[in-house]
Amino acid sequence: MPEVFSISQNPITAHAFNADRSQLAVSLNSNDAQILIRSGSEWVPTEMLTEHDKVITSIDWAPNSNQIVTASQDRNAYVWQQTPDPETGKIVWKPTLVLLRINRAATHVRWSPKEDKFAVASGARAIAICSFDPENNWWVSKLLKKPIRSTVLAVDWHPNNVLLAAGSADMKARVFSAYIKEIDERPAATVWGSKLPFNTICGEFTSAAGGWVHSVGFSPSGDVLAFASHDSSISIAYPGGPVYNIRMPTLPLVTLTWTSEDNIIAAGHDCQPIVFSGSDAGWQEIGTLDNGSYAAGSKAGAGSVGRLKAGAFATFRDADSRGQTSNGTTDTKLITIHQNTVTSVRPYAGVPGQITQVSTTGVDGKLVIWDTASVNALTGRMAAMSM
Repeated sequence: MPEVFSISQNPITAHAFNADRSQLAVSLNSNDAQILIRSGSEWVPTEMLTEHDKVITSIDWAPNSNQIVTASQDRNAYVWQQTPDPETGKIVWKPTLVLLRINRAATHVRWSPKEDKFAVASGARAIAICSFDPENNWWVSKLLKKPIRSTVLAVDWHPNNVLLAAGSADMKARVFSAYIKEIDERPAATVWGSKLPFNTICGEFTSAAGGWVHSVGFSPSGDVLAFASHDSSISIAYPGGPVYNIRMPTLPLVTLTWTSEDNIIAAGHDCQPIVFSGSDAGWQEIGTLDNGSYAAGSKAGAGSVGRLKAGAFATFRDADSRGQTSNGTTDTKLITIHQNTVTSVRPYAGVPGQITQVSTTGVDGKLVIWDTASVNALTGRMAAMSM
């Protein structure tokens, strides 16, 4: 059974855990980020990160260096470190300035695997690749710009610490080189290319029906890219090979994460985590984590359609057409655990390629920790049946 925590009455726009999962950072649709610690079956607030003057849009917590980075609609980002307060001696979170050089809201932020850089997506048709300048004690940025033509909504790092995936409102998912000569070692060749000067376009993929690309993610090996679009589809792209697109009969997905090289969990406006499985031979939707039962979906080739038997979709449809739920009552409670859009899904337990639990937060103010072991078991059974 999933663990369900009611964190707040306000929407959770972003969340991130520290390395041992004893602390949680959340943005509650406000200017401040809240740090909580786990106490038994509850999460207890301990500290507020107060420096931004507009809504915090994204948070990431570096597991090894224990640094938090926050990005906001105020066009700023801050890196937070725990240091002793000079007056009280108490350990507190202190911000370090980031020179983003953007003139629109920052929308998404992620640390690189080595934690020596982070990427900030923005509404300025640019992505800031930030690195630390020890002489001035601040973070400086280089901007990825071309050929981005609209707001960048999501970023994700390749395991090699150099390549960066980005999804934009110009209906494109792209793979860039974020190689910085002064910081990065020369990367080995990958399926995305071998010559990688800064701002090289290593891959560009279009949303199947022209939807904004809300989320992107590299597979654990970095050899495959998945992206979710506002046209209620998820696409899995192999560089130089096929691009599989699964069109959903449900509301759009806005966030995704890989749990293994052949499994993806995605969520969004349908209020539940949906599971996809496949390989370079094809992909399919296999069900939802929400009810613990999985229904096999149709095989997905390029342009084919996955079929989710989703109770939440029927609930929304009935509420829209008749102002009632599918059981004929006027109760507005959804049959899903999350009662509103899931804004973020992230790995919680396991190692890259073998994620055993994921966490989700949503507009309903809930944090849910899901077990993915049943997903792996089902994938194995389906593979055996197809042989």
